[in-house]
Amino acid sequence: MTRLDVAPPASEGPIDCDGPRALVVEAREVPLGGVRGMEVHRTLPHRSLPMVGAWCFLDRFGPQATLMRVEPHPHIGLQTVTWPIIGEVRHRDAVGSDVVVRPGALNLMTSGAGIAHSEYSVGEQPIPLDALQLWVALPESRRHGGPAFERHEDLPVLDLGGGADAVVVMGSLGVVESPATVHTPIVGAELRLPAGVGVRVPLREDWEYAVYGMTGTAVAVTGMDATDADAARRSSPAVVPGTTASVDHTRLIYLGKGRDHLELRSDEGARVFLLGGEPFEADIVMWWNFVGRSHDEIVEAREAWEARAERFGAVVDHGPERIPAPPLPAVRLTPRRRR
Repeated sequence: MTRLDVAPPASEGPIDCDGPRALVVEAREVPLGGVRGMEVHRTLPHRSLPMVGAWCFLDRFGPQATLMRVEPHPHIGLQTVTWPIIGEVRHRDAVGSDVVVRPGALNLMTSGAGIAHSEYSVGEQPIPLDALQLWVALPESRRHGGPAFERHEDLPVLDLGGGADAVVVMGSLGVVESPATVHTPIVGAELRLPAGVGVRVPLREDWEYAVYGMTGTAVAVTGMDATDADAARRSSPAVVPGTTASVDHTRLIYLGKGRDHLELRSDEGARVFLLGGEPFEADIVMWWNFVGRSHDEIVEAREAWEARAERFGAVVDHGPERIPAPPLPAVRLTPRRRR
């Protein structure tokens, strides 16, 4: 996925991360592929919430019937996590991968210092398509390395009781660990709740978390008393009042740190994606499809892409077609900082 929106101003500042929170991040629509392209709904990054652990980007493309054609484009400093809900997407990249990703299977691409890839829906006609794509920022120890790609079709499941469970897509949840390669302490899991069932999801108090609704609607018990809510409201006007919050496909609920569990319930049945991890080691500079640490680093990557440098390789079974880099803003890019 390539991001085409304008980054939110860093001057507005993110919220802090020193305890439990209940911050609503509403999804916003952004174009994909120009005026006639797909519409996607983006919840991360947000001016108040640049990251959750190492998670720095969350797009939902769909549900819609569409012909998806995202031509070759570059990435640096991140992993792409593609998690389909409906439909099939063909992924091709510069390390020779040419695979079709389907619901229940994870496609994980690690850019390192640079990679290019493309994403097409399967077939030549519009098809029903709905999927999540997330980015994980790479730490200093891995972001300058080589590119890689892996696919996992048999992911482990954590039993949450009452017929509910969690597919552990990335990292670890409770006693269950995904086989996918991670480079920071993290979790990404799809929580599956039958109708009328409440669950208690184990969390780590030293990690921060957020939940995003995939299908249906669930209610999260945020557990915030009046003092907590007032403190969080001073950080952001979007704090959820009360002790519960509704989770659906239009919003992400940031839960902060300091929780050892999360209570969820759905009357109709729901699928919810849990994001979490250890607060990231550094502030990042994020522009277009690049995650770096400085303005100059982003400029260098952009110039390399426009010059067709070997750094990004050539996407298998593609010709000269590619997405050109947009112009840089007239100001220096600055890190998205936490207070």
